[in-house]
Amino acid sequence: MTTTVDDAAGMKSVDFQPASGDSQAHQVLALIAQHRLLTTTQLHRMVAPHLPPRKIHKVLVPLREDGLITHATLPGRLQAHFLTPPGHQTVAEWPELRGRNPTPIHSSNAALLRAGHILTGARAHIAFLTDARTRGDEYQPLDWVPEITHRLPDTAGEDRLIADAVFHYTATRPRRLQYRAFVEIDRTTMSSERLARKLITYARFHDYTPQPATRRGTVGDQAAMLAWQRVYPRFPRILFILTGAPRTTLTSRIADLRSMTADHELVARMGTRVPLGAAVLEDLETSGPQAPVWTPLTGGGEPRGWTEL
Repeated sequence: MTTTVDDAAGMKSVDFQPASGDSQAHQVLALIAQHRLLTTTQLHRMVAPHLPPRKIHKVLVPLREDGLITHATLPGRLQAHFLTPPGHQTVAEWPELRGRNPTPIHSSNAALLRAGHILTGARAHIAFLTDARTRGDEYQPLDWVPEITHRLPDTAGEDRLIADAVFHYTATRPRRLQYRAFVEIDRTTMSSERLARKLITYARFHDYTPQPATRRGTVGDQAAMLAWQRVYPRFPRILFILTGAPRTTLTSRIADLRSMTADHELVARMGTRVPLGAAVLEDLETSGPQAPVWTPLTGGGEPRGWTEL
């Protein structure tokens, strides 16, 4: 499974080439690379929920022995796994990870500092993944892509839109429909106003048309295209997932999101074209994302499933 080779500088590096029987090891490495940090339980639920939990340990132990992964111990003695430098080197050219370059985690201290946000996002992803498997929809563990960045130079001082995640989902029944969504994870660590202001950044991205590189050139038609149309066939819906506070606090924060949508001209215009919704993470985990647990940020506010926003 693994060989050690000498590189040009005389340093030892690990060359991991999964054999046909190593598909789970391959998946685990790819998932840790994409999410940057995952607990043993989360890896089990993503990769092999149909197998006993101890089976995932048989995948993790060789990866740790080969120096491709290590872990930080979280409160409650949970182990959160991240890639080592040789692990990053191993997955760097894998096709499924091409173009995805989230900021890597290099130490246990960094893992502990980032664990809350990253692992909460993974919880939300697993809620969608579990529901999709039950429904027979097409949604795989790598279809949730964390930390998507879009450049946006004219946004009143904000030069980037950074979504906590973008996911791609295909419903198969009653008819085949494809969905994309931006996801914002709110753990109540920022003010409600700052959370709601994210809607303004999304609205600016929705309307943003890059200016031509030169006045005289051949890029006029391309420059007239909205920035998001170069990346997405349809502007993704925007989903806010909240946790980390009493229900009354989360309900108030959702109300603030609805107020921003109603009161801000750019956001209100976007809301007529883009589905916007908010839900409590624990509701997604208990009832599933297709249950009526989402509050639309426009209209009357009656709860509904995420595809019905």
